[in-house]
Amino acid sequence: MTEKVVVIYSGGMDSFTVLNRARKDGKQVFALSFNYGQRHVKELQCASTVCNGLGINHKVIDISAINQLFAGSSLTDDIDIPEGHYEADSMKSTLVPNRNMILLSLAVAYAVSVGAEQVYYGAHSGDHAIYPDCRPEFVEKMNDVCKIANYESVEIFSPYLTVNKTAILADGIAMGLDYSNTWTCYNGRDKACGKCGACQERLEAFSENNITDPIPYE
Repeated sequence: MTEKVVVIYSGGMDSFTVLNRARKDGKQVFALSFNYGQRHVKELQCASTVCNGLGINHKVIDISAINQLFAGSSLTDDIDIPEGHYEADSMKSTLVPNRNMILLSLAVAYAVSVGAEQVYYGAHSGDHAIYPDCRPEFVEKMNDVCKIANYESVEIFSPYLTVNKTAILADGIAMGLDYSNTWTCYNGRDKACGKCGACQERLEAFSENNITDPIPYE
């Protein structure tokens, strides 16, 4: 039987590549997306479009009620999205407290319910400077906990943990992926801003791979 895996799928280019990496690895994919009140909810529309096209089992879970417990993140509060590179201190305002621990916990619960032994998670080295919950030590500790949190052991698998977005895109290009149905910009507008850290890192990845980003920019 084909091994089942849960893929945390935001609809962004990193998780899109992870989703397809899991398929390339021969896994039966259960895609899991979360509406946590993010202003860039357009990424969820991209996720649904991709999963429908590929015939992938896809759940979008509304957990926006937990925003009552969050404060101070420009992704969920009425705070301007900062412009500049990811390594700038200003980008710390995009941190949503404990987000990835929450999402991983829910994904592991889903994995147990469908009989999946792994949760694919798209953390990568480009996130390490700003987001503690994307760093190797966090992923390793979460993996340790998730292996013993239930009767069934579930592994947290991050295929791109030690590489950057440029390398992720290179793997996607090698798989022949079309990135037109992905969304990265933190602003919730019709077109990507091209100025926030997420956009800048994405544009750098496409430039360094010598290809044009297929999504529209302002």
